[in-house]
Amino acid sequence: MATEQTFVIVGAGLAGAKAAQTLREEGFTGGITLVGAEAERPYERPPLSKGYLLGKEERDKIYVHDEGWYGEHEVEPVLGTRVTALDRGARRVELDGGRRLGYDRLLLATGASPRRLDVPGADLDGVHCLRTVGDSERLREAIRAGGRVVVVGAGWIGLETAAAAREYGCEVTVVEPRPVPLEASLGPEMGAFFAGVHREHGVDLRLGRGVTGFSGDGRVRAVALDDGTEIPADAVVVGVGARPNTGLAEQAGLAVENGVLVDAALRTDDPHVYAAGDVARALNPLYGARIRVEHWANALNGGPAAARSMLGLQVVYDRPPYFYTDQYEVGMEFTGWFAPGGYDEVVVRGDLQARDFHAFWLAGDRVVAGMHVNRWDEGIAPVQDLIRTAAPVGRDRLADSSIPLGDLAKS
Repeated sequence: MATEQTFVIVGAGLAGAKAAQTLREEGFTGGITLVGAEAERPYERPPLSKGYLLGKEERDKIYVHDEGWYGEHEVEPVLGTRVTALDRGARRVELDGGRRLGYDRLLLATGASPRRLDVPGADLDGVHCLRTVGDSERLREAIRAGGRVVVVGAGWIGLETAAAAREYGCEVTVVEPRPVPLEASLGPEMGAFFAGVHREHGVDLRLGRGVTGFSGDGRVRAVALDDGTEIPADAVVVGVGARPNTGLAEQAGLAVENGVLVDAALRTDDPHVYAAGDVARALNPLYGARIRVEHWANALNGGPAAARSMLGLQVVYDRPPYFYTDQYEVGMEFTGWFAPGGYDEVVVRGDLQARDFHAFWLAGDRVVAGMHVNRWDEGIAPVQDLIRTAAPVGRDRLADSSIPLGDLAKS
């Protein structure tokens, strides 16, 4: 790779930072500029709704690299700065201060932004979302003294913040329009399992209900539901999903559909522009579908994959999606993917009541996704092997804990 080449990475999150690291590890000696809208150097987001929110992790533990790493590796971080324009013809980006950066290869790692509720009172003080380290710190201040917390949305962010608020001693209500939590991610069977976990820890679940507004005297005091009830609130957390930050790609005329469309090598329809992380909707050969994944592992692995692709190396990004959660005494890892309605049944091995089990989502006889709860000895790697083999697996064998998972994958 010629030393005079310049690579620009737009987005200074985990995907962008790991891409910069990989470029240097692979021997790239040209210029690397890492542009980030946040003033913070790149950090990891899972602690924001887990250990950092609970005060169990120190701030310096969330960062991807030590502060001195960027200078030592000749990576120029341009933080607290937005890219306002992408000129693909000139291969140049323009920053909000007027600076222009030319590039030979460009990586879009612009992430996603929390969806907002378009209801009265959404801008009241005390209505929180959770995306940045500042958001996590403000929410921690709001819940550390206890009080009444209403969580809108029973996805991963909603349930993790609900668990954190309960650990702080808050009275917690979760409002969710679907009939079970996590239905879009796990389906009704395992969504019902997580509903039971939260109910056992004293969370009031208002399922099948929507929010019509927030009220208060400058600060939120109550949440109105679509059945006419009002829930008193000292703090509200809105966790209703995220939108990929595709504005720059759209302005530049790149193909966008629920994310920046990329192939299995994370290349856009412009041979000089790549995308990774939350913003990318990538073709995954394992599933034969374009998938956009908003989880830590996708940024951790997708950034390096994009970096290698930018260097002209052979890349096929076909990892099964992976994520994990910690809620109360439940530690869970999930891997795989299915479209809505894209599985036939869920097979469980182990004990649901004891919270010690594996679960497998089957399409026909093929395992398309799986998870474990508190089964760290076998973990999630054998499940990924089952997904990759795509071979028929008997339901009785899947459910039989006496057969090691590794043996199922080998057979």
